[in-house]
Parts: sequence; C-alpha cells; structure tokens
Amino acid sequence: MSAPVFDPLELGVLGHAVSMVAEEMGSVLVRGSLSPNIRERRDASSALFDLRGRMVAQAAHIPVHLGAMPESVRAVMARDPRPGDLFLLNDPYHGGSHLPDLTMVLPIVDEGAIVGYAAVRAHHADVGGMSPGSMPQGATELWQEGLVVPPVRLARNGEIDTEVMSLVLANVRTPVERHGDLAAQRAACEAGAEGWRALRHREGVVRLDAGCDALLDYTERRARARLVPLEGATGVGEDALEGDGVSDRPVPVRVRATVRYSKLHLDFTGSSPVVAGNVNCPAAVTRAAAVFALRTLLSDDVPTNDGIARAIELVLPEGSAINASAPAAVAAGNVEMSQRITDTIFLAMASAGIPVAAQGQGTMNNITLGGAGWTFYETLGGGQGASGRGPGPSAVHVGMSNTRNTPVETLEVAYPIRIERYALRADSGGGGVHAGGAGVIRSYRALAPCVATLLTERRSRSPQGASGGGAGVAGVNALNGAVLPAKVRRSLAAGDVLTIETPGGGGWGRR
Repeated sequence: MSAPVFDPLELGVLGHAVSMVAEEMGSVLVRGSLSPNIRERRDASSALFDLRGRMVAQAAHIPVHLGAMPESVRAVMARDPRPGDLFLLNDPYHGGSHLPDLTMVLPIVDEGAIVGYAAVRAHHADVGGMSPGSMPQGATELWQEGLVVPPVRLARNGEIDTEVMSLVLANVRTPVERHGDLAAQRAACEAGAEGWRALRHREGVVRLDAGCDALLDYTERRARARLVPLEGATGVGEDALEGDGVSDRPVPVRVRATVRYSKLHLDFTGSSPVVAGNVNCPAAVTRAAAVFALRTLLSDDVPTNDGIARAIELVLPEGSAINASAPAAVAAGNVEMSQRITDTIFLAMASAGIPVAAQGQGTMNNITLGGAGWTFYETLGGGQGASGRGPGPSAVHVGMSNTRNTPVETLEVAYPIRIERYALRADSGGGGVHAGGAGVIRSYRALAPCVATLLTERRSRSPQGASGGGAGVAGVNALNGAVLPAKVRRSLAAGDVLTIETPGGGGWGRR
C-alpha cells in the first residue's frame, strides 16, 4: 500500500493541529503551577515527539530548549520505557541542560502500546545545591549546583513512586512549591498524550505517521531553501564571556559559519576549553543555539520541529566549554554561554554577508534571592539590537530567552521583597540610523535577610552595533550603590537594595 500523500492545505492543517496540542500542554502547565517563575514568567517548554523520538512540534516557548528537548527523549528511550511509566531528569549529561530545568517525559500509550512522547521542561526555583535557587556563583563541579537526576521512573503503571518523589523533595529548599510544579508538569504531559491520541484516532495511525514524516521533510526543505541563495557564504565570529564566576579571565567563543550544499555548517574549533566555573554547557545547549540562529532566518510559517536541525552540521571540539562533559559545572552555561554562542553565530553570519540585526543585550541577567523557606528566581529583559528594518525593541528578553516579566504585585505578595524601582533605562540603546532598544532598571529591597546570586554578562563588553551603528550601554549591578561584579553572591540584610541595570541593544547604520 502506498504512503498517504498530503496536499499543502492538508499538511498545513496537520501542522497546526500538532502545534496546538503542544501549546495546550503549555497552557495546562501555566494554569497549574505554583511558582511565579513558571506561572507568570513561563520559564518552561512543552513538545511532542513521535515513536522514533523525533520532535514533531514545540510550543513557542524557550529557544534554549529547541535543540535540547530531543536529547531528553532519547535518554528516556534508552531506559526501555514501558506503558504507564513517567520519567523525570535534569542531568545535563544524560538529556538535561542545567539542574534547575527539571524535564518530565511521558510515553504516550494508545491501545496498550507506546506511540509517542510528551515532554515538558520547566525551570524550578530551587533544586538544592550550595546556594538558594540552585544558580550558584563559583561552583566548580556539577554536584555543587543541586540534586542530579538521571532519567528515572517517577511513576510506574500510572502510579507515582512516592519514594522517588520523597527523595527529590528532601533535597530542595522549597518542597511544597516543587511538588506543585511537578504535578503541573505531569498534568501538561497528560494533556499532550490526550491530544496525540485524539489526532491518531482522527487521522488514523498510518496517516498520522506519514504526516509526521511529511512535516519534518517540509520543514527541512524550507530551511535548506532559505540557505540556497547563500551557498558558499563563509564568515568567522569571535566573542567572549566576562569570566567564569571563578576568575575574570575572558572565556572565548569562536565559530566559522559556512553555507555548503544548502546546509549551515558551524565549526567551533578555537573556542575555550572547559573552564573551572559554571559557564560551560553540554553539546545540547550549543545545538539549541544553532537551531535558534537558523530559525531566525526562516519565515514565521515554517513549523518548529526536528526538520530545522537537519539543515545544520556542527563541529564541537571535545573538552571545550561549549561541549562539556561530566562533572563540569553548567548552571550558567545554559543561560549565559548559550547567549554568547548565539551572538557569535550571528557575528559569523554577518561576516559572511548574511543580514542580521545588531547585538542585543546578550545576557539573561539571572537573579536569585533566597532565605528561610523561600527562593525566588527571575531573568530580566533588556535592549534588542536594531536592524535594517527598524529600531530594536526595549525591555525584552532576547536570544535564547523568551520569558515574560514577573509582575511586581506577584513578587511582592509571594516573597519578602519590595520593588523600589522598575523603569526603562534611558539612552542605553546604541545610536544609528535605527537605535538599539533600551534596557531596564530594577531595584529590589530585601525585607528579610537573604542571599542574592547574580549570573550576568555584558557588564564590560558592550553589545555591538551593526553596519556602523553604535554600541549599546553595558549593564551595571549594584548593592546599596556599590558596583558588583558580573557574577557574584552576596548576603543581604533587611533593608539592603540590589539594583540591576540591564544592557541596551546595539544600533544599526551610521548616521
């Protein structure tokens, strides 16, 4: 029997149907979560995978999860999953990204057999470790950053393993909140399973499987077609992080980008070896940055699935900071190294003559506050780089982050913190024909003793402009008016004020 054939309209309908299931998973997660980081900021991603572990759809959530979620599903598939199982993991070297990102993978069962996988990755505000919030400054090995969870069965035969759950909750500072967020993740996975089964029953098994093949092939064709006019283009990008949290020595990232045979080849030879601090990242995070960079060149109507990754070839040196192996610490790699990898890929693209925007803030401005019985984590927006199409937006999350703002009211009700100031950072965007976007200023007054940890970037190396545009203004961290390093941990007394001024984006065009 010949395989089903899809006309463009049918394929478009199927693509939207699969994407809507992934989006519904995200909606269930947001509505059910306890922590503001997931409920309000939506620091999470949801995705659907077919029986072969191929990502068929990811909701429009967090770019850094784009290339990393498939690793989680492959790690679960290697554990011989059975109907009724539910897996939990965060180990960066077995399918995870960094420890606060707890990933739940549910094998989808229909008529007694596994037919696909639903996965949800969410950043939890604490998973143990040496510092409240599990985003420590100065960590030099993975175990200092929190509880390491390889792919384990959190449920068997549809029933939660209370001993495994108890082990996880015993190793975190906020067990009630963690338990609630994990329950929301499970509900989101169940919603994905229900939606996938409904599609199978509506389309039929053979037709849905063929439709997945067609969707992935279509996305790959669109990605490679975008690269065809760029055939032969080659360029080099070089940038660096401002230290690893242990020392202030720059951590260089280098990439050569080449378009060859309608694929984007990215060679990271020359990038820094693994460093002592926690700005290293596993290969999955680097892959996510590469997928995101190519995704920005594509039209909005191109589906987000594994077809994009098929148009990319990577060379990742063993033992490098962008291809780390255990037991290297990685908490800041997922959030800050991922940003620098993205910036460097864009620099290489610009060097190759591919039109890209000026650099955005290039950091997630990670802020963690924690005291007796509570932990709070958020990232802050800043300036986006301008482009030939117009000025850069202000106060937005750029690059590998796509989270939202934490509302002041939510923060102040949930934690002993008062926001003294929250405003645009005037004149922080780079000048040019089109100006870069402005950063923000956010001041936190501690109402109780707590520990603050900052993992930030672009405090000394400003976001660069493009086509002659000016650089954005570098960010500033301060405690009671005294400037702090980019990566730092400090104890705060009641009444202390921590202020973060985020970077502005680069401008475009010489005026």
